[in-house]
Amino acid sequence: MTDVRIVFMGTPDFAVGVLKNLIYHKFNVVGVITSPDKPAGRGRKLNQSAVKKYAVDQGIKILQPTNLKNESFLKELKELNANLQIVVAFRMLPRVVWQLPKLGTFNLHASLLPEYRGAAPINWAIINGETKTGVSTFFIDEKIDTGEIILQDEVDISETDNAGDLHDKLMAVGSKLVVKTVKLIQKGNVATVIQPEKEKKPAPKIYKETCKIDWFQPIQNIYNKIRGLSPYPTAWTIIDNIDESIETKIYAVRKEIIQHNYNVGTIITSKKEMKIAVKNGFIIVDQMQLPGKRKMNTRDLLNGFVFHTNAIAQ
Repeated sequence: MTDVRIVFMGTPDFAVGVLKNLIYHKFNVVGVITSPDKPAGRGRKLNQSAVKKYAVDQGIKILQPTNLKNESFLKELKELNANLQIVVAFRMLPRVVWQLPKLGTFNLHASLLPEYRGAAPINWAIINGETKTGVSTFFIDEKIDTGEIILQDEVDISETDNAGDLHDKLMAVGSKLVVKTVKLIQKGNVATVIQPEKEKKPAPKIYKETCKIDWFQPIQNIYNKIRGLSPYPTAWTIIDNIDESIETKIYAVRKEIIQHNYNVGTIITSKKEMKIAVKNGFIIVDQMQLPGKRKMNTRDLLNGFVFHTNAIAQ
């Protein structure tokens, strides 16, 4: 069995779960590559990535290149003498980096490739109403998420899962899949599968305009979009509250399928509930956020905020 010296590349919480599992199984992680610290918040204090924070606690050597082709970075990377690189939620690697280790560079992707290649596979799986997704490990090549598949594992999506729920499910299953993949590589038992060139369902990066709710869509589409964007980057709408237009984030909803005579977008409130009329039913808003306010349960918000009788979600 081959001894592995691993360089791990990743940035967000999703990658931390995988790195933790590698450390738990006592694999030799000789270095971590993560994004540079970025200023955040009103004080513009430098914010470390989730992976960096964990790597610091574990005493693992950390590299934070701004340019992956920089000669000084490549020199430091080579000096780590890794024979395997693992990439989880990082960025596209140049050939000079992914071809470096003897045993290759593999990536964990949060979908059943070739479906949902791209930056936001978790969000798009829910937005599109999937009931099943999964995780894949594959050897990196020149393109994005197109390399030969090593292993895959399926994950069910429930009717009430949001993107945060699915993120946690996939992180847990993906962490185990990465360990299985490393063990296969150690034993020299890897049998890969070539991906089809085209995927049917892409997962492109999500921008703010992507997150705006269209209340004229079918009720199931609206419901899926809101949970597929929660808790991040979050669906939003403009509420025309007669004397003001309020850009409102919506985090949690339920759906009520029923015939009614309200115009689409009409807001109906009581002391305990807020719902928005759509075709063939209502979207019941359980959690939302007004500008400059914290995220709140709608029931609590209605104790201190009044939506006018003719308020409309647009």
